[in-house]
Amino acid sequence: QVQLVESGGGLVQAGGSLRLSCAASGSGFSNNAVGWYRQAPGKARGLVATITRGGSAGYIEDVKGRFTISRDNAKNTVSLQMSSLKPEDTAVYYCNLHPQGVTWGQGTQVTVTS
Repeated sequence: QVQLVESGGGLVQAGGSLRLSCAASGSGFSNNAVGWYRQAPGKARGLVATITRGGSAGYIEDVKGRFTISRDNAKNTVSLQMSSLKPEDTAVYYCNLHPQGVTWGQGTQVTVTS
C-alpha cells in the first residue's frame, strides 16, 4: 500500500512563495493520479490541485495561476509550487491518490501572514 509523507511547509509573508513535497512509498503511486488537499482551521479538507499519471494538471479557481503541481515518477514525488501566497492559503496541506485515496499522511503546515 502507498504511504505518503508531506514536507516543505512553513511560515511566509503574503506574496511569498513556498514549495511543498509529497514523497510516496509502496506500490501504486506512478499508476495513479495524485491530488494536493488543504484544510484550514475550522474548515473541511478540500482539493486544491491534481495531476494525472501522465502529468496533466488541474487546479481550483482560487489557486489557478499561483500554484503549480508537478510529479517525478522516478522518485515517487509530487510537488506543489505555491507563489503569490495569501493569508487565506493558510492550512495544513496533504497529498493523496486521486480520486481513490489511501490513508492520509500527517500533512504539512503552511502559514501565510499579512
